[in-house]
Amino acid sequence: MKIVFCGTPEFAVPTLRAVVAAGHDVRLVVTQPDRGVGRGLVMQAPPVKVAAQGLGISVVQPEKIKNNLEFRAQLEEIRPDVILVVAYGRIVPDWMLALPPFGNINLHGSLLPKYRGAAPIQWAVANGETHTGVTSMLLEAGLDTGPMLLAQVVPIAEEETSEDVFEGLAAVGAELIVKTLQGLEDGSVQPIAQNHALATLAPILKREDGLVDFSRPAKVIYDRWRGFQPWPGAYTFLRGKKLILSRLRVADGMDGQVGNVVVEGGRLLVICGERTSIELVEVQMEGKKRMAASEFLRGYQIKTGEQVGQ
Repeated sequence: MKIVFCGTPEFAVPTLRAVVAAGHDVRLVVTQPDRGVGRGLVMQAPPVKVAAQGLGISVVQPEKIKNNLEFRAQLEEIRPDVILVVAYGRIVPDWMLALPPFGNINLHGSLLPKYRGAAPIQWAVANGETHTGVTSMLLEAGLDTGPMLLAQVVPIAEEETSEDVFEGLAAVGAELIVKTLQGLEDGSVQPIAQNHALATLAPILKREDGLVDFSRPAKVIYDRWRGFQPWPGAYTFLRGKKLILSRLRVADGMDGQVGNVVVEGGRLLVICGERTSIELVEVQMEGKKRMAASEFLRGYQIKTGEQVGQ
């Protein structure tokens, strides 16, 4: 197939490589503009751009696409059979949806109709799901509401963070897109409408999502920490300063006031909701280095009975 590929982060790179390896003709890669990163705002190219250049594929990086006449003319001249959209980060306008005969195919990081939205992988992990997956679908005007093509289930291990799951889903999704293209070509894959009544949302993450509510059970807190890696992570407040919770572990059940600190030897625990507790394995005080709980306890002389969250 003659393809235009739209994608930006590392998650999209395996799909681009797999499509090229399968013999498809990727005429153009569309990705977001280079952005400044870090304190020095050093300009950095998106991973998809780097990969495309390595494959010798032309790249464009329009700031906007909806009313971009030059970009529209470029795609119309290519006349792609299909447009692939993998974590591009832009809303695809109607004119792009209508352009290719096989439509705009999106790789979504969940088992639709569950977890529609910007952060499906993070919320699946944060909600303690034991499995997730990837779905290839036809894009339409609604948010992840289009007909499904193929899906693949992937288990989530109890210790995995969203970073771990991202990596696995990227590889599985690449294979799924190749199978989807083959099925569309030979007619073995047909669109299936989603059951909208079963839809759940996975909204874009906010910094406040990382603020730990210790009235929740320890397992819920731990799952949210796993899901919100690397951002917004998990944090609380201690002695009026922000305390980043770099590593957590569900501990034994414990009675006491929610949010109270318990020091046991070199271990730092916090009492959580439903008579549970969580161990703060590694922490980082605002403006300081990350350290193991035992080192933190020695340095700050933390005592049982202190309160986090304020």
